[in-house]
Amino acid sequence: MDRIVILTGAGISRESGLDTFRDEGGIWSQVRLEDVCTPEGFARDPEAVDAFYNSRRRELATVKPNTAHKSLAALEAVFGTNDDDTFLLVTQNIDDLHERAGSANLVHMHGELLRLRCMNCGATPRWTTDCHRTTPCPSCGWKNLRPDVVWFGEMPLHMDRIRRALERCDIFVAIGTSATVYPAAGFIDEASGHARTIELNLAPSGSASLFDEAAYGEATTIVPRFVKDFLAENAN
Repeated sequence: MDRIVILTGAGISRESGLDTFRDEGGIWSQVRLEDVCTPEGFARDPEAVDAFYNSRRRELATVKPNTAHKSLAALEAVFGTNDDDTFLLVTQNIDDLHERAGSANLVHMHGELLRLRCMNCGATPRWTTDCHRTTPCPSCGWKNLRPDVVWFGEMPLHMDRIRRALERCDIFVAIGTSATVYPAAGFIDEASGHARTIELNLAPSGSASLFDEAAYGEATTIVPRFVKDFLAENAN
């Protein structure tokens, strides 16, 4: 069976009702990323950063996985879980919609909205409610928690694991990503030459010409179709 790596971006969650960051009218048109998505912004005004992520957490609680998320979970179920050599889902998203849809062999390269990180002991507790400057760490009691997300200027997570999977994959699929944020934008280069590469997106990304195949449209339409066709193709 082919070894597959799938990369997802904000486009796959947009149809669930989550605001994207870069689209017209998206989050970056409402707030400055320098204020809420950098270590410097957090040092300057941690209360504002807390308020921003508290709002994102509350928004996440109001939405559900869509058919694109569920189709990828169904694809993983065919491949089997907990084996990066067979199937790995890499997401740039910090939401938990893939998990709620049933995906298991999954890495969040930009961290998770529903986790905090203690600046004292390093604990990363799951967190679904608001966090404030007075909120103590469940592990050590220290009152210096931050969102467990990767900010601009910080290194994405799980990169060794992701690159090992990219080096060995037979198929690389990028879904709902603008191909403007590195290192994820460079994954197509790492997969090209030894893997079949496929872009599924609302519109061509900046790296569209590098892919072998592409389909464009709403994620809830093109992702289920891709999964159905892929499974039929591999059943023969």
